[in-house]
Amino acid sequence: MAPTGRLLVLLAVAGLLAVAMAGGSEEHDDNVYKVSKGGQGSLKSYQCSPQCARRCWNTQYKKPCLIFCNKCCNTCLCVPSGYYGNKGECPCYNNWKTKRGGPKCP
Repeated sequence: MAPTGRLLVLLAVAGLLAVAMAGGSEEHDDNVYKVSKGGQGSLKSYQCSPQCARRCWNTQYKKPCLIFCNKCCNTCLCVPSGYYGNKGECPCYNNWKTKRGGPKCP
């Protein structure tokens, strides 16, 4: 590998390490694409839309999923990680039920 190629690889690795090390810091709260694992109330209201887009991207019912996910997120300030399940991470999100007793939040 040419010296320039090695330098680029080292810079890329250094950049990835810096991003990985900064991931747990509270000062990076404006990163709206991170997956929230902080539980209920860990998001800001402006972070709901991208988090719901992440959660709902893999469903065939995108529009209703996005509507209810955003409604739940704006109330609970939390969206579970992953595309399905993991609702235990957000008790408010998990326990909000429809009139029929089914889950309100996707």
